[in-house]
Amino acid sequence: MSDVTYYFMAAVTVIGLVAGLEPEEEVTDVVCDESDLRDGDMMEVEVGDHNVLLVRCDGVYSAISNQCTHYGAPLSKGVLSGHRVRCPWHGSCFNVKTGDLEEYPGIDGLPCHKVKVENNKVYVSVKKRIQGQPKRIKWMGARDQAVSHTVMLLGGGAASLMCAETLRQENYGGRIIMVSRDDLLPYDKTRLSKIMNAESDSLLMRRVEFFHKYDIEVWLKKEALSIDTNKKTVTFDDGLIQGFDQILIATGCRAKNLDCPGVDLENVLMLETPEDARSIHYACMGCRTVVVGTSFVGMEVAAYMIDMASSITIIGSSELPYQKTLGPEIGKVTMMMLEERGVTFYMNDAVAEVQGENRRVKAVKLKSGITIEADLLIVGIGVNPNSEFLKGSPIRMDSRNFVIVDKYMRTNIADIYCAGDLTSFPLKMAKGQYVSIGHWQVAQAHGRIAALSMLRREVELNTVPFYWTVLLGRTIRYAGYGEGYTEMVLKGKFENMKFLALYLKEDEVVAAAGLNVEPAVSVVAERLAEGRVITKAEAESDDLGWLKLQPM
Repeated sequence: MSDVTYYFMAAVTVIGLVAGLEPEEEVTDVVCDESDLRDGDMMEVEVGDHNVLLVRCDGVYSAISNQCTHYGAPLSKGVLSGHRVRCPWHGSCFNVKTGDLEEYPGIDGLPCHKVKVENNKVYVSVKKRIQGQPKRIKWMGARDQAVSHTVMLLGGGAASLMCAETLRQENYGGRIIMVSRDDLLPYDKTRLSKIMNAESDSLLMRRVEFFHKYDIEVWLKKEALSIDTNKKTVTFDDGLIQGFDQILIATGCRAKNLDCPGVDLENVLMLETPEDARSIHYACMGCRTVVVGTSFVGMEVAAYMIDMASSITIIGSSELPYQKTLGPEIGKVTMMMLEERGVTFYMNDAVAEVQGENRRVKAVKLKSGITIEADLLIVGIGVNPNSEFLKGSPIRMDSRNFVIVDKYMRTNIADIYCAGDLTSFPLKMAKGQYVSIGHWQVAQAHGRIAALSMLRREVELNTVPFYWTVLLGRTIRYAGYGEGYTEMVLKGKFENMKFLALYLKEDEVVAAAGLNVEPAVSVVAERLAEGRVITKAEAESDDLGWLKLQPM
């Protein structure tokens, strides 16, 4: 090192110390040769104790943390498209240059790391203070007391939380009020039917300190009774009348109950909250349990209870589980999975009466005449939108009482937006068809677009629905919108528990479902998000390279 260089570095260090900016300690490693990656390639590397994703785009190397901020999936096993990488498990996307989150269900970004190429070697440096911290909260502003503008968020779920965070990320300085009828801060509802004995605190998406730090008011155990769109006020169940300048309606849906005698007996349970989940977990121990409903909630709850309940019986209204969503072939496989573990199915049937003794469930009588002895009945037959408080208002709803919005999440009334499960919205990948989709990731995307619309930034909703279900430790992933599909192309074999189903409509792939074929479903999701058609010929081809799969 020359004297000049030495004194320059010493001067910089002194200036930094005087300013209170001590040089940050880093760990630096050589991770590969410059020629090891071509454009569009990525690889997992280790720097110290840190797991890093190294990417080469446009001839330039960049590095971000390798663990998805959602559930920790290795992004190196995902899909790289341009400057973004999509998680192989649940579809979250991250910008490989900035680490910023670009698609949910993750809610945090990733740390970026310094990359240097010298003498044909690639060096990556990781700051020691972030080792073991794979998440990064994007910068957010706070409340400006001089700004009197108020945004109200009705509902304490994913859509409201992402709306609030996006507003602060875009430096909105007004008042944000989030109102929830729950007694909990926003929590991860996707886990309720998968980890049913989880403590509520472990499910929270953000801690209370987060809401304090970014000046997001949260009112719990408060429910809206009516909205006055002219006066811009909401009346709540405790008599409070609160004004707003802009409002997001994200009150979601509630579980639908059976319409038959005996539904008010004890031990007739539905799954909506963490408390409900824990009640089911403990109530099923050693009990004869009947589950009504063969969609995602019913099947996951039944699978969860297999080693706890003394017997499990599932009642479905269709011929096979998931018949309208995943199709009869996957329905048959999942049915066999559970039957092999002792679960009994009664399909093409329905509950006629819940019989009880001493106010507790004793038996379930079906419309076919069959009577099933039971100690516990769990109902998972669908949902109803929480939109009753909008009746009498000019806010437009469809025949099912879902709120109609445009591609910017705007209702027909100025400054009133809607997001999440109770919306009917145009899905871009379905050529603008109006749909209602109760998926976690879709609700998050809605919340972000609504926030940008509130700020008069018209960003069109362009998300590909992505969800997953877990049965007996096996995860089936689904991306797209396959309702009304006319044909299915299968890769692999259902009986081998390794398959990819491609759903086609008008000779184009509109959705995919897969088991043990990561990252194929994410590949399809990324293609659909880019608006690139997947043809029938491509789906039927024996070449699986485009799906990042080996021959099956």
